[in-house]
Amino acid sequence: MEERDIRELLSINTTLPDVAPEHVHSTAQCLETPQGTGLWILDVLIGAIALVGLGENTIVLWLLRFRLPSTAFSVYILNLAAADALLLLCMVLNSVLLRVCTIPHDESLFKFMDLGKFFPYITGMSFLSAISTERCLSTLYPVWYRCCRPRRTSAAVCALLWALNFLLTVTEGLCCGLHTRGDSSKVCRPLDVIIMVWLAFLLFVLCGSSLTLLVRVQCVSLHAQPPRLYVIILFVVLVFLLCGQPLGICDGLLRLEAISKEKMTPYVKRACILLSCVNSSANPVIYFFVGSGRQKLRSRRSLKLVLQRALEEEPEIEGGRDIQLLETEQ
Repeated sequence: MEERDIRELLSINTTLPDVAPEHVHSTAQCLETPQGTGLWILDVLIGAIALVGLGENTIVLWLLRFRLPSTAFSVYILNLAAADALLLLCMVLNSVLLRVCTIPHDESLFKFMDLGKFFPYITGMSFLSAISTERCLSTLYPVWYRCCRPRRTSAAVCALLWALNFLLTVTEGLCCGLHTRGDSSKVCRPLDVIIMVWLAFLLFVLCGSSLTLLVRVQCVSLHAQPPRLYVIILFVVLVFLLCGQPLGICDGLLRLEAISKEKMTPYVKRACILLSCVNSSANPVIYFFVGSGRQKLRSRRSLKLVLQRALEEEPEIEGGRDIQLLETEQ
């Protein structure tokens, strides 16, 4: 009888440490971060910028969805704003989870949050590449674009990109995202290569089409003011390359194991996340800034007019003549 009691007591003592170490360790790890340090400041900045950007993109979504007529370009901007809003929402939640010590910090929770940030990031990059590519095609082949382009092309491309990137993210989550990579390295490694090839392809398309638009803007600007759509696309692409791309580079280095997670300091990760928040928050500012021109925003109604002015199709000027007139003459 005594031996049985001793065995039960030993089994309790050996099983109890397995129940609480993760919570105790994560809580202690959270509590040991001193208030007022660089990481705390970065988290506050990330949360503040993400909240502001979330509000800006919500306004853009509301105006494009309910207040403005749909165009080929506005459909892309609507979906890009949705992807940016989702990314900023994940950034806010991630910043809160990092600073709330009462929540058990399970590793799978943060892996799930990483997937939640990766999905809108890669989707937004896909939309940006599609916007730049379509505008490039409309510049190089204006007659085909106006006469032969299917009417629902923008909606179909956006739906395809949402589905493709969602499938890619879910596949990663099921195969290796919520588990340690050592347990499923045979599956994770090829999947990481596929993701990096897809990101590299998007970046190549984005840079190539944007460079073509830049040359076009330079040619048009010799005779007249370039269309606002071109200016918006070039500014958005420039901000993405400066602020959004570092997060993709950081993620790519970790995926290809070019740098270990131990060497990737928390400050570098926070800095990349902060720049990504700036990128997603800057897009609505670019729309309203380019659309306003010298006009002053005085009312809520003016936001609608400015956004409509920014996204409207403008005829190009080539050699001092309207390009639409040139097409009709031909």
